[in-house]
Amino acid sequence: MSPSKIVLHAGLKAQIWGLVTAGLLAIGASAHAGDAPQSLPTVALSAGMHNIQAEVARTPQELSTGLMHRSSMPANHGMLFVFDRPGQQCFWMKNTLIPLSIAFLADDGRVVNIAEMQAGSLESHCSTEAVRFALEMNKGWFKRKGVREGQRLSGPPFAAASPSGSAATR
Repeated sequence: MSPSKIVLHAGLKAQIWGLVTAGLLAIGASAHAGDAPQSLPTVALSAGMHNIQAEVARTPQELSTGLMHRSSMPANHGMLFVFDRPGQQCFWMKNTLIPLSIAFLADDGRVVNIAEMQAGSLESHCSTEAVRFALEMNKGWFKRKGVREGQRLSGPPFAAASPSGSAATR
């Protein structure tokens, strides 16, 4: 073998090693990116006089990640989960670092039921009726604001289901 071919092979070997290393780094980075909190588009909702800024989770990935990996959430902020069709929706708190309250909501924004959830818990919290929406807020938010089962939340996701075209709060 001539010396030029050895250099070529050594150069090719270095290029391959560089590509393998870059690929492994990219895989590692994407694995850690899955541990990062997601940031989603928001919608303004209200519960009576209380305004809510809710991130909207719609895709399977957004729905499954939810509020995981967040160390805090601002007051009056939350996440609205929007499912394709009504069904019994169940949530757990795996990889969720903050305690949350969840309200399961009918298509018209009516609060079906509310549950309190502990950070990191694998306990399931389910809707008592078939629903398409669930709203997660900081733990105790609904109780502190006087939001109860049967009350209606208002906002664009619920407007189409309201008889008058805009969901009113009772």
